[in-house]
Parts: sequence; structure tokens; C-alpha cells
Amino acid sequence: MLAPDHRLREPDLFRAASRHGRRAGSRTLVVHLLLPEERQAVGVSALPPARVGFVVSKAVGNAVVRNRVKRRLRHAVRPTLEGLPPGAVLVVRAQAAAATASYPELVGELARCLDRVVGPKPAHLQEAR
Repeated sequence: MLAPDHRLREPDLFRAASRHGRRAGSRTLVVHLLLPEERQAVGVSALPPARVGFVVSKAVGNAVVRNRVKRRLRHAVRPTLEGLPPGAVLVVRAQAAAATASYPELVGELARCLDRVVGPKPAHLQEAR
């Protein structure tokens, strides 16, 4: 489980990250990243720790499948939060293909998407391939 200060709950930040953040997609997920300097341009100030939110729609599957996908994504994202700058907002949106993807596939695609929006992959994601 993510620490409470790393959870993204505000609808305005979800919306800002999705609309104004950097985006990278793959077969199983889409990653949106709103950096602190971009947050200030959109009118959101203050710099709490980096936060992450997940969007897993009913297109992914029933409640059991959606919750399994969210648990896997939370586990994969947790170590990457330390590498994000304070105030960064990360939204991970699962595609329907995430329901049938294995955990290593999800970790690999998350690493590739983060690489495109942030830069080099954290070490723990490179080893998961």
C-alpha cells in the first residue's frame, strides 16, 4: 500500500495531470506526469511529496480484475516515487490489455513509459525485465 502522503486523491490534480502533463503509452497502460513547474503554470502551487493515482475503468474487467491490476501497479510504482521530484503528479491509466498482462509485463511497460516521460529507468525496474 502507498503511504497516505503519496496517494493522489484530488480530482483537480488528476484532471491537470491528464490534460497538461507529459504522456507516454503502451499496450497495457498510459502514464501521465505533471512536473512541479508545469503544476504552477496550471495554477496549482505548493510542493507536497510526489503523488500517484490510478485509473482502472470497467473496460479492464470486473471488480476482482480491476483491483488485481491496481495492486500490481501500486507495487510496481512504489519504488519509483523516490526518484520523482517533490510536487510531481503521476497518473497511471490501465488499458483493457492490463487485465491479461503478467506482473513482469506490467513492470516492463511501466518502466518504458516512465523512461519516456522522466528519463532513465530506476534500477529496480531494469532488473524486472
